[in-house]
Amino acid sequence: MRRFWLLALALGSVSVAHAADMPDLPILRGGFSQPVQHGWGGWYVGGQAGYQSADVDFSKSATALAAFIFRNSTLAAPTSDWSVLGQAHAQGTGFGAFVGRDWQFDDVVLGVEANYTYMNGLTTSTTNSIERLISNPAGENPPAGHTHTYDTRVTGGAGMVIKDVTTFRGRVGWAAGDFMPYAFAGVAVGRLVPSRFVTTTVTLTDQWTDILGNSQQTVYPPVVQSISESRQSFVPGWTAGLGLEYRVWGGLFVRGEWEYTSFTSVKDTFVQLNAVRGGIGYKF
Repeated sequence: MRRFWLLALALGSVSVAHAADMPDLPILRGGFSQPVQHGWGGWYVGGQAGYQSADVDFSKSATALAAFIFRNSTLAAPTSDWSVLGQAHAQGTGFGAFVGRDWQFDDVVLGVEANYTYMNGLTTSTTNSIERLISNPAGENPPAGHTHTYDTRVTGGAGMVIKDVTTFRGRVGWAAGDFMPYAFAGVAVGRLVPSRFVTTTVTLTDQWTDILGNSQQTVYPPVVQSISESRQSFVPGWTAGLGLEYRVWGGLFVRGEWEYTSFTSVKDTFVQLNAVRGGIGYKF
């Protein structure tokens, strides 16, 4: 009996020593039950959707066409400051995708990103007209005692369709655990379709006093001229905004951001965009 207990004690000591020498496997500590945590550095891709608003300045759109019609005439100077049209506003939704690369330095995150948004029905238009009497404009040489009066009417219209916008931007963020607020700025290219037209109607009235002192006048037939144009254009601009990303699980994150975009003039029309959007992405 004594020999049995001595043998059992020896075997137990060997088992304990063997267990102490076993490797510390993650599966024994539940290591595979937790998601792999990522920093904010690395490549990422994602999709987005949001709300877009556009402010379009048409104030010079019709003026340029009217100036072209009245060029080399005595009506060019007096009509040069006529602003037939004004501003217009449009609202719509959009969706798209983004891809980028971040580099993390302690709590600071620097990155670059390409962002594409397709606009769903973001379009606006406006029309208006101005009519004025212009008497003996500069450069006019009527006969002595005659007054030439031009009844001048300018009717104009313009429209803008914003199809999509691609931006290339740099950004800087602050790593705050699972949150990262960031700011960005860069260049933009918009696919826009501007359209505009102008119709001018000019009626000349020649007034004078005859030798008997009677007022006389001759009204000439109106002269009507029109010009219009519409063409898709790729328009450069710049963009800037603010955003916030939240790491949901592992490399999966969601974001929300506000973006402002301003484009250079296209057909004498200026476009500015404000966008609020949300997105979801994955960081590798």
